[in-house]
Amino acid sequence: MSDKNKALFSEFPSVSTEQWMERVTADLKGADFDKKLVWKNLTGINIQPCYNTENKITQLKNTGENSQSLVNYRNVAVATAESGNKLAIKAVEEGMNGIIFTIEGNVAVAELLNGIDLNEITVSFEIASNAVAFATDLVAFAKDSDLKGYINTGIISNYVTTGSFDASQVEAAAELVKLTANYPNFKAITVSGTEYLDSGANQVQEIAYTLNSLVFLIEKLSEKGVEAQTIFNNLNFKLAIGLEYFVEIGKFRAFNSLLAEVAAKYGVAEVANTVTAKTSIWSKSVTDAETNLLRCTTEAMSAILGNVDGVLIDAYDKEFKDSSDFSSRIAGNITTILKEESYFGKVSNPVDGSYYVEEVSSKIAEKALELFQAIEAAGGFFTAFENETIQAQIAEIRLKKLKLISQRRTPMVGINKYPNLMETVATDILSTGGADNSKVLTPRRASLEIEAMRRVTEELVAETNVRPIVQLASFGNLNMRKARAAFAYDFIGVSGFDVHQEESFDSAEAAATESAKSDSHIVVICSSDQDYDESAVDFIKAFRAIAKNKVLLLAGAPKNMDELTEAGLDGVVNMRTDVLVTLSAIQEKVQKTLKS
Repeated sequence: MSDKNKALFSEFPSVSTEQWMERVTADLKGADFDKKLVWKNLTGINIQPCYNTENKITQLKNTGENSQSLVNYRNVAVATAESGNKLAIKAVEEGMNGIIFTIEGNVAVAELLNGIDLNEITVSFEIASNAVAFATDLVAFAKDSDLKGYINTGIISNYVTTGSFDASQVEAAAELVKLTANYPNFKAITVSGTEYLDSGANQVQEIAYTLNSLVFLIEKLSEKGVEAQTIFNNLNFKLAIGLEYFVEIGKFRAFNSLLAEVAAKYGVAEVANTVTAKTSIWSKSVTDAETNLLRCTTEAMSAILGNVDGVLIDAYDKEFKDSSDFSSRIAGNITTILKEESYFGKVSNPVDGSYYVEEVSSKIAEKALELFQAIEAAGGFFTAFENETIQAQIAEIRLKKLKLISQRRTPMVGINKYPNLMETVATDILSTGGADNSKVLTPRRASLEIEAMRRVTEELVAETNVRPIVQLASFGNLNMRKARAAFAYDFIGVSGFDVHQEESFDSAEAAATESAKSDSHIVVICSSDQDYDESAVDFIKAFRAIAKNKVLLLAGAPKNMDELTEAGLDGVVNMRTDVLVTLSAIQEKVQKTLKS
């Protein structure tokens, strides 16, 4: 056989799982395999680090098709028909092929859509009131065009965020289905699941509750005489995109698969729905906000690979101000680059057959189906929301997520890791903390509690005109002192304090004396465990003899913590330290010192 026809890598012998495990076990040197290498996701699934032909992977059916005509949406807030039209025209000129108009009040359709080619541009509408009257005008305006898009009256999202279900919206939905019957590519019913993920839910919960709400709507619309096939053909689903790249790919594929199963129960063999993915609120930050661009990029990638029909990327600064022309343009360019230059949306189902993705998709689908069935068995979506079962289940996951963020086990750049210490943040854009209402869902950023801690610093600076200074006093073993100084720099930088670069001293005595006399408000001891054993107690005593009120911390995890605390150490920073608890305690002591 010629080299041209040889199978790729055929000259290398295959490696069995047993051989791989032997090598990994040796490399781990006694460490626990499950703790080190198996990813335990909050959806309740364990994801292995390696898959090969020995693994039997179940491939899901009906996972969707990678959209060859992916819709790149921009959201346009409509103050007036004229202003909304200008923003929409500008979006089209900048390469957007989809517009989502957010409408409040009465707007003239002809003026709003003037100059927009409905055969080329997908138009969708978020409209909470007067939807039927608006759709009547829309259908009349679009008469001979291939109208594409959806209308979202907030029938589910309004309910879960306010706790009040508007029954008149069911009648409106039934009327919208009739009005748009001649436009199969325009979806009259939108079921939103973004509120679940943005309130802290995991991917399994987002899928299950969205499908539960669909069943609830089908029952309500059936009472109005709308057939199941008609309902499924008129559906648009709006789902959020989280940060867990591969899990999010699996989420969208699992959702499509389970939707087909639900449809089959109603005797519907083929479903003509659309799925619109929106970048999540939960994952965004107001500190080092440009990092939101990176989050949006990976989120868009996972959604497209998960076979969605359209993507809406929020501007990176949307969380703290009205989006600028620049930030809106950049958001739209992300999807354009992914589609046109990286060929996302131009290759048929590129992740199909990937052992890793197939395994993740199957496990998410399995867990989501279990939760979906449990909610249905307990009375269905409306009952579960009214008795706060859904809210409680989401709150449980939200608290786990927030704990992982506070412990920095879930890293978020610019929030709990790698803060931008050169950045000045306005106090008014920082949150005062998360206030959760157990009766409803409240979409929010994951960073609210850390923002509230940062806000305390900014308010202190405004009041005292002093930004607390942190000195990293290092001595001893070169490698360890630098490593621990770097860790402390990153850890304490989250607070918004003025963290200076490491300052090295020849001895522990010199470090203690000089740092105690410096103009710093917080001092962090940085050295090796051996150096701590030999000199940490003496350091603290010498330091406290000069500086009674300064905050003194140690970078590491010393064994003689009780002795160090008794000598005058305020605390430690290490991999197991909770960033919120530790920094809040530091702030409290610094506040007393500065204000006195």
